[in-house]
Amino acid sequence: MVGIRSYGTYIPRYRLIRKKIFNAMGWLNPATVALSRGEKAIAGSDEDSLTMAVSAGINCMEEIKEGDLEGVYFGSTTMPFKERQNAGLIAAALGMNENVRSADFSGSLRSGTSALISAFEAVASGGVNNMLACVSDCRLGKMGSPQEMNFGDAAAAFLVGDQDVIAEYKGAFSITEDFGDHIRGMNSKFDRQWEDRWIRDLGYEKLIPKAVEGLLKKYQMQINDFSKVIYSCHYIPERKKLNAKLGMDPGKVQDIMLDKVGDMGSAQSLMMLAAALEEAKAGDKIMVVSFGSGCDALYFEVTDKINQLKKKKGVSWHLANGIELDKYAKYLAWRYIIPIDKGLRSEEDLTTRWSSMARSNKAIMGFFGSRCVKCGTPQFPPQRICVNPSCGAIDEMEPYRFSDKEAKIASFTGDNLAASMNPPQIYGNILFKGGGKVMMDFTDCDVASLSVGMPVSFSFRIKYFDERRDITRYFWKAVPVMEEK
Repeated sequence: MVGIRSYGTYIPRYRLIRKKIFNAMGWLNPATVALSRGEKAIAGSDEDSLTMAVSAGINCMEEIKEGDLEGVYFGSTTMPFKERQNAGLIAAALGMNENVRSADFSGSLRSGTSALISAFEAVASGGVNNMLACVSDCRLGKMGSPQEMNFGDAAAAFLVGDQDVIAEYKGAFSITEDFGDHIRGMNSKFDRQWEDRWIRDLGYEKLIPKAVEGLLKKYQMQINDFSKVIYSCHYIPERKKLNAKLGMDPGKVQDIMLDKVGDMGSAQSLMMLAAALEEAKAGDKIMVVSFGSGCDALYFEVTDKINQLKKKKGVSWHLANGIELDKYAKYLAWRYIIPIDKGLRSEEDLTTRWSSMARSNKAIMGFFGSRCVKCGTPQFPPQRICVNPSCGAIDEMEPYRFSDKEAKIASFTGDNLAASMNPPQIYGNILFKGGGKVMMDFTDCDVASLSVGMPVSFSFRIKYFDERRDITRYFWKAVPVMEEK
C-alpha cells in the first residue's frame, strides 16, 4: 500500500493585515478594497520558499530518522536558485545521506502535486521508499495590485512510503493545458496575471470540472463518495458556482484559508490536504485538485493508522500562533520591493567562496558539529582536536547534529549598530543539553521577550543575501520557545 505516512506544515509567524495595504496603496487602485478583508501570512526577513520547505519537512519528520529517507522532491514557483538544485539544499538541511534521489519541480502552480505524484510513483515502482515531497511558495505582487492583497506564504511536506500509511494513494487524473493566467518571465520579480474574468470563466470553471469528472470516471465514483473535496480557486463567488456545477456539498469542501493565510500558490491545495488530514478519520475519501497550466486530481483513502500519528503543530496550530506585523513598510523592505539604508556596515562585500562552502557544507546546512568518541564532548564547528582540556584526543570524532537538540539561552544582546533587515540584530550564546555552546543569531522574537535560561529550538534561515551576485546564504538560527496559544 503506497500513500502518505506523515505530513508537516509551516505558516510564517507574521501576518499582514490587508487593510494596512489598502490604506497605503488604495489611492492607486481603489477596487482592491474588495480584497482587503482579513490578513495574509508573510515570510520573515530571513525566510524564503526554501527555508519554509525545510521547516515543513522537519515538522513532517518528527518521528522519522533522516537516515531512513531515500529522496526529496521540491515543488515551487519561487525557488531561490535557477542553477543549483534547491531540493539538494533541503536534503542537506534535513541531514539526509548523500545517496538520495532529489529533484525540483517548477514552472506551474501545480508543481507541488506534480512532485507528490512523482513521489508516489517512485515508491510504487519499488526503486525507492520513504520519499519526502515538499511544496512552498513566496510569491510577490506589485504594490497596489490584487496579487499583493491575495498572495500568502506557506509550505507543506508529505512523507511517502509503503508502510504505516495514514492515507492510501488510490490514483490521479491529470490534464495539461497551456492556459495563460499567471505568467512570470525569466527575469521577472513580480507576478503578472491576465484579467480575472478570463481566469474564472475559461480557467477554473473549465479545467477544474474536467479534472474532477476525469477522476470520477477513471475510478467509477460519484462526487458524494468523497468526505472532503479540496481544490485551488481563490475567487469565492466562483467556488460557490463550482460547488453547484459539480454537485458538491459545500460542507464537504475544504476551507481555502484565504482570509487567514492568502493564496499560497503551489502550496495551496496541499496545505488544504494537510488541514483535512488533521480532522480526518479512518475510511474518509479525499479528493485533491490543484490548478496551474492544467490540473492534477488526486484520490486518497484514510486508513486506521491516522489514529496512531503523533499530534503535530499543524495548520490549526500555525493559524493560532501568528502575530501581526506592525508596519506594511517592513514587508516591502524584507522582500526587497523598496530599497532601504541599512548603514555603512551593510556595504561589506559578502563574497561566497564556494570551495569553502562545499568543504563545510554538512556543518553549515545540516548544523553538524563533532563529538569526541573518547570523552563524549560535543563541539561546533567540527574539530579535529577535542576541546575538552582533560581530553585533547586527535582525530577521534564522529558527526553530531545540533539542530534537533534541546538547548537554552546562556546570554543575549540586541545590537542596533549591526546591519539588519529587522533591527536590532539579536544574538547570543546557546547552551546545549548534553554539551556544546554556540554563538548564534536569534529570530522570530524581540529583545524584551528573552531571558537567560529560556528554551530554544532551531530553524533553518537566510544568513545573508548577496545582492551583488544574487546569491542567498543559509544557516541555522535560534528560535525562543514562547508560550503557545
